[in-house]
Amino acid sequence: MTDSERRADLRLERAILDLLERRAPTATICPSDAARAVYTGDDDGWRALMEPARRAARRLVEAGEVEITQGGRVVEPAKARGPIRIRRVR
Repeated sequence: MTDSERRADLRLERAILDLLERRAPTATICPSDAARAVYTGDDDGWRALMEPARRAARRLVEAGEVEITQGGRVVEPAKARGPIRIRRVR
């Protein structure tokens, strides 16, 4: 992993936590919210950050900071397929 990739990973983790901090305690975000927050262009280049944003969410789950949900239920990050939401740990 390059320094640039490590910095992008840290920015995505921070973006997830910052976005959740600005929302209601029960609110969720989509990984795309973090990808858009980190991406500096004005086109759809943020889409390339979607998988890195999902990986950042998984790292934050491991750190006990957030939960990943599907259909309103907490799921194991490794088993999540398809759209996910991220929320604060309850």
